[in-house]
Amino acid sequence: MPEPSSEATSGEFNPEQKRYLEGFISGLQIARAARAASGNGSDGAAAAEPVGPDAAHLRAQDRFVKEGKKLSDPEKFKRELHPFDGYERLKVQAANNEPPKADDNFRWRFYGLFYCAPNQAAYMCRLRIPNGILKHWQFAGVGDLAERYAGGYSHVTTRANLQMREVEPKNAVAIVEAVQDLGLCSRGSGADNIRNVTGTPTAGIDPQELIDTRPCAREWHFHILNDRSLYGIPRKFNVGFDGAGVIPVLEDTNDIGFQVVEVKDGFGVEPGIWFRLLLGGITGHQTFAHGTGVVVKPSEATKVADAVVRVFIDHGDRTNRAKARLKYVIDAWGIDKFLSATEDKLGCKLVRAPAEAIAPRPAFDRTAHVGVHPQKQPDLNWVGVALPVGRLTGEQMRALAAIARDYGDGDIRLTVWQNLLISGIPTQRIESVEAAIAALGLSTKATAIRAGLVACTGNAGCRLALSNTKRHAEDIAQWCETRLQLDTPVNIHLTGCPNSCAQHYVGDIGLVGARVPISEDGDTVDGYHIHVGGGFGPDQSLGREIYRDVKAEDAPTTVERMLKAYLAHRASERETFAAFTRRHEVGALKAMFEREAVE
Repeated sequence: MPEPSSEATSGEFNPEQKRYLEGFISGLQIARAARAASGNGSDGAAAAEPVGPDAAHLRAQDRFVKEGKKLSDPEKFKRELHPFDGYERLKVQAANNEPPKADDNFRWRFYGLFYCAPNQAAYMCRLRIPNGILKHWQFAGVGDLAERYAGGYSHVTTRANLQMREVEPKNAVAIVEAVQDLGLCSRGSGADNIRNVTGTPTAGIDPQELIDTRPCAREWHFHILNDRSLYGIPRKFNVGFDGAGVIPVLEDTNDIGFQVVEVKDGFGVEPGIWFRLLLGGITGHQTFAHGTGVVVKPSEATKVADAVVRVFIDHGDRTNRAKARLKYVIDAWGIDKFLSATEDKLGCKLVRAPAEAIAPRPAFDRTAHVGVHPQKQPDLNWVGVALPVGRLTGEQMRALAAIARDYGDGDIRLTVWQNLLISGIPTQRIESVEAAIAALGLSTKATAIRAGLVACTGNAGCRLALSNTKRHAEDIAQWCETRLQLDTPVNIHLTGCPNSCAQHYVGDIGLVGARVPISEDGDTVDGYHIHVGGGFGPDQSLGREIYRDVKAEDAPTTVERMLKAYLAHRASERETFAAFTRRHEVGALKAMFEREAVE
């Protein structure tokens, strides 16, 4: 037989030509995919369907672009370079001690890093701590990191979390990686992501709980961490699990609230322990989570939450940041359409239970996050430590960790009330624990005012804040607690801007930061608009504005008048401040408040 010709016959290619053509075609495919991902494909050309973990986000963006709308800047930033593909760029910036520009300031929040200029020429690093519970050695380790890489202190946040401030750009990568060395992480704790997962802080030790929320929070936490398609959603997203413990979780202020209930027999639903599904909470936009009539088995909570988030990914607004939260999808569609779309994602029907099938839930105690309280375990207690508006030094953190290790079960339990619990303390050791805590300049006791005091970061560290909330919260507490005696809890929430990180609308007294004019030349000072009558859970209500443009220096005496009027005019000693304010019109309240003398 003749030897094969070294020349390709007609219609055939030699190996070198084949390799060239294969490379050429591969290059065309890559370029086409890149154009589709960047939105730069030419008109009339068939764009490749997005693939990979970011595909749903790209398709959602494409839909808005095809409708002639402009993507918001953060959506453009995510499209140009996904944050998780930019770690090498962050490392270069750290090596050069270089602050980020606007696009990277957004991207690095996917790693839990927030550059706080102009208020601070440094990053804030926020963690993820599912259910707010960590081990004593992790808590001590965060204290060490705060001293090594940050400003020497940490804040307990309103999502039962920790954040460290004053992190220079050169330390940004080091602190993110050191956090992971502790078995913690900061991934997805900021920007357009599902934020820290909250749960009942007394989970597993609470005498009245219906369920231990720790397994549910943990499962959802790791589900998020290990699925990139759940990052880069239209806007931030909060999920909370409430196990009917004595300390409230504020689950009804979350995008998804899982509220444990007991379903009674005889209503066509399997009796037992379920979660009520609440959707669309965002009290900064004056909306609590909607009741849906849906109940979810605890073992199915992650699947249902995943389906809800994926509907939000597909349909959340990618153009208008002010309307991009889950609430606005539900507002536009109605709850029934949204639940139907969720069922499509799930591939099955959700279970519905009538209101009369739900047994009454145990009541919460608004002071149970402070002081000594018995656990369900015999002869053991948790001790709630009152923190000055959530702030702890590294030294205090290490010392509290040692107390948890030496006297308790080794757990540190953070709460949405910006304080912490030390659990598993034998009754005979309570006195020693209280003394050790007092030696740190902290306390297990607090006045009715200080126990319910909540404040966001404020303009000392947040560029959005209009007032120094933490300092003014301390001013209010110090002024009022020495001038009047309250026998019922009062929650006072100070938030620096309308985003309402400190949820001013649900406080008995809610103060939202404002710039107060003091001259015709446009000079301003820190101040507040003040609301009254907010509440949550069974007392759910949005506060009504009663004062505008109160200078911060006048806030303590203003709050003093309000509280004195309440004590003088309440219907009985059992009437709460919220109930008192709700039964009076704003004008009548102001008249009563202004009649009160202050020292």
